[in-house]
Amino acid sequence: MRWGLVPSWAKDLKAGARMINAVGETVSTKPAFRTAFQKRRCLVLANGFYEWKKDGKRRLPTYIYPKNGEPLAFAGLWDTWKSPEGLVIRSCTIITTSANSFIEPLHTRMPVILSDETQALWLDPLTEDTTNLEPLLIPAPEEFLAAYPVSETVNSVKNQGPDLILPLTLGDQEPVLNDRLFP
Repeated sequence: MRWGLVPSWAKDLKAGARMINAVGETVSTKPAFRTAFQKRRCLVLANGFYEWKKDGKRRLPTYIYPKNGEPLAFAGLWDTWKSPEGLVIRSCTIITTSANSFIEPLHTRMPVILSDETQALWLDPLTEDTTNLEPLLIPAPEEFLAAYPVSETVNSVKNQGPDLILPLTLGDQEPVLNDRLFP
């Protein structure tokens, strides 16, 4: 799927650039997400995610991952858009929530990470009453996550590859972050 939700009613693909994330507190009321929240939920799997801490003009990236090494399951929404020429695009977004105390030094928000126990309810196509789903849109427990600084090469989408999640070695750069993140 293409990242950045393009609602079925959008005039063009540009809508997706503005909808890479959906705010959990308003996902049930915003027109772009409301129907997908009721009927088209998905899991977006990841090994981890990045957040950045500003240090002057520099953006210092941090890789955040689950301590247990299992994949993360982000709460996601999807939709299908059809261009006037007949091109069909399936797109998705992840839902965010307020940051837990572990992420808060980096950013005020974080992805909604669904537990193994809540994934079945999230994916259940018979669950259209969003009042049953809203309690799932909470921050993950802070003890669930770990993090370390990574190279600033991740700051450009042109850079790809597994080396982007390698921890910085001493001397690569001096991160200016909360000591709790980096023992």
